[in-house]
Amino acid sequence: MTSSTTSPSSARLLATPGALGLADLVAIFDDLQFTLKCCERLVAELARPRVDAVLVEALWVSALNSYARCFRTGDRGLHLTVADVEATGVPGEVVEWHELLGRIRDFSLDGPVNPRETYAVGVSQSAEGQAAGVVVTSAPRPLVDDVTVRQTGRLAFELSRQVDTRIQEHQKTVFAAASKLTPAQLGALPTVEVVAETD
Repeated sequence: MTSSTTSPSSARLLATPGALGLADLVAIFDDLQFTLKCCERLVAELARPRVDAVLVEALWVSALNSYARCFRTGDRGLHLTVADVEATGVPGEVVEWHELLGRIRDFSLDGPVNPRETYAVGVSQSAEGQAAGVVVTSAPRPLVDDVTVRQTGRLAFELSRQVDTRIQEHQKTVFAAASKLTPAQLGALPTVEVVAETD
């Protein structure tokens, strides 16, 4: 929040609990937006006649990881909770869905087995019934489907809306506190360069 219409090229770094909490909220919002973008890309990829399984897995695991990070407790205690999931208003068993996403994420990233395929080893037999060779077979696990991706994207979108509201409220509080600092106090704070975002 700035009081001028032009973007500043530098700012004074705030390290107050409110400012650090605001930074946490923005990081959560970014993770939710990343999750949503992954889901959008997945929907497009899953609609193709020939799906790129590597791209699908990469996007899905990235979406799950970013989503899960929003619920991890940080140093300042700012994170999303199951109550936030319930408050989204997404119809259905939304808490169960949220918990399922966590289990899928754990299986995909930390599971003890390959998340893409199951493997089995057998032995082939000769016409006389003796062992003739080792055979390794695999069965692919199904890729994530369109409905799963859309439901996950919807949840990330609704959570983003909640976090955006919190960011706006938190930003007002941080600015109100910063407005009480004298020019000398502001001048003593470290300078941070502000880089304008480009599309």
